[in-house]
Amino acid sequence: MARMTAPALPLPQSPEYARACAALGHPCRAGKGPLPNGNPLHWQVQVRQLPLLGQVSLLSRGPVTERQDDALDWLQSWRPPGPLLLNAEALPPAALRGAGFWPLVTPMTLALLPLGPEAKMRAALAPKWRNHLNRAEGSGLEVRRLPLQGDHWLLAAEAAQARARRYRNLPPRLLAAFAAANPGAAWIWEARRHGAALAAIAVLRHGHMASWTTGVTTPEGRAAQAMTLLLWEAMRWLSTRGHDRLDLGMLNSDDAPGITRFKLGTGAQAHRLGGTWLRARALAPLARRLPEGLAT
Repeated sequence: MARMTAPALPLPQSPEYARACAALGHPCRAGKGPLPNGNPLHWQVQVRQLPLLGQVSLLSRGPVTERQDDALDWLQSWRPPGPLLLNAEALPPAALRGAGFWPLVTPMTLALLPLGPEAKMRAALAPKWRNHLNRAEGSGLEVRRLPLQGDHWLLAAEAAQARARRYRNLPPRLLAAFAAANPGAAWIWEARRHGAALAAIAVLRHGHMASWTTGVTTPEGRAAQAMTLLLWEAMRWLSTRGHDRLDLGMLNSDDAPGITRFKLGTGAQAHRLGGTWLRARALAPLARRLPEGLAT
């Protein structure tokens, strides 16, 4: 299938995500069009009422532009009503300080996996990952692809796993809303043996990107390398549907080194974001004078 030509929109910047938020009663604001220099730009924000801050605009992984300078110029000039909370792409801290942003959270790193022809993807796998895949393919697992529904066991299992391991993920109600608002854009890959579920993953499609949001395996599934097989099958299917990039989520080598190795073993590339920043009228003058060492 031919590659899609629409701009690469991360999940929080996608119209699919906006439809899910609207279904939950949290509509987004979005805009796009050429900049004065003719270059394209896309932005999407969620607007929330927060204690002490009032109306806050959340801009996550945007604006989407072809040039970093265009994003910075737009951030300098755009003034929403109330404070702006920015989960930045890879923008220079000094430039964000100059635009009046105050640093809140240090940058995290994502794993972004290029998709393409099957042979090319298989060649890009780390040797150990490829060996695990070969073993899983010969283990007799039954793999099924299912439309994501809110009552699938994966969503409750993921929520329980997140509580037990103390990490945050997209809530099940958002995944269910995404699926309902975007038919055909939310899928589950499930591995079974003798009728028993061993593992499952959920993937959301948005433009020519997709995001792996959820994954749970049992001890039996771990022994059979079920997650390896499920992710590989998702990669193959997404590529045939024209997707060219799969967001595998955050890399955390300190708290989850095994998951980090698993993600990078797919051939994914580490993509460092720009951290979380706040621009508010009272803080902007201080942010511009903040020592460089406190804003990286």
